[in-house]
Amino acid sequence: MTGLDASATEALRQAAQAGTAPIETCAPEAAQQDYLQGFAATQLPLEDVAEASEVWADGIRLKIWRGQGASQTAAPALLYLHGGGWVIGAPETHEDICRALANRVGAVVISPDYRLAPAHPFPAALSDCAAVLRHIVARSQSFGIDPARIVVGGDSAGGNLAAVLALLARDGEVPPVLAQLLIYPVTDQRQNSDSYHRYAEGFGLTAKAMAWFRDHYGAAATDWRASPLLAASLQGAAPAFVVLAGHDVLYDDGAAYAARLATEATAALQVWPGQIHGFVSMGRVIPQAAEALTAIAAAWRELDPGFGRPPS
Repeated sequence: MTGLDASATEALRQAAQAGTAPIETCAPEAAQQDYLQGFAATQLPLEDVAEASEVWADGIRLKIWRGQGASQTAAPALLYLHGGGWVIGAPETHEDICRALANRVGAVVISPDYRLAPAHPFPAALSDCAAVLRHIVARSQSFGIDPARIVVGGDSAGGNLAAVLALLARDGEVPPVLAQLLIYPVTDQRQNSDSYHRYAEGFGLTAKAMAWFRDHYGAAATDWRASPLLAASLQGAAPAFVVLAGHDVLYDDGAAYAARLATEATAALQVWPGQIHGFVSMGRVIPQAAEALTAIAAAWRELDPGFGRPPS
């Protein structure tokens, strides 16, 4: 692995200068407030989209962005699940990613405000995301999306939820999905891979923070619905595009999951070797965020054969 990129070093310097307490020393409610108040500092201004709205589905708040050029009927769609260790975050904390992908693909992006732990431990977040997938498929016409062109995606804990949803879709427990877009996903809650030692401290997301998130989530580490790397088989899973940061405690587990997907299903992997966890949401400081968003959008288009068909 190459050295840390200068932009990642600057992002870490700014984070240290902000003086926020280590998350593992915080109560969950305080950690959420710190995150909500501070996330925008590293993000670029939000892109304008054709339409932004908010609806409620079975008690779950959904944020919806229709990208520039997206069809008003039967558009491709992404169910985007935000990161934050299942304990912090909201659709708004990852709105930069959602708007950018909606515009770059000409699609609709839907992000649910799923329930957070520890007030709502595992499997509450997963249950909410599954319910939302069922909802948008059943009411696809009202969302103006094509139910056969729904992709699931997310970053970190959201990438974990997306990966598990894709397996549930394979098993027929939720509607089918076309593809999965996984950004530095959590894939193994045992947290014992070598990258947990290599990057345990000093690279943003720490090993102690990941243990804090896992403990609050409350899932058994060997339950594949929390650790999809431990699923007996990935055969039949939707094709995947996986983005990883080289200096990340999650790197080895993410790479192992991408390798299994490539062997047992279909997957492509792209690594930013000099980057840190969360870099795709740090566009104000890290130029490679824009590169990653462009790569994710291109992968989405490649995974959706509908983009190769002429308009009806």
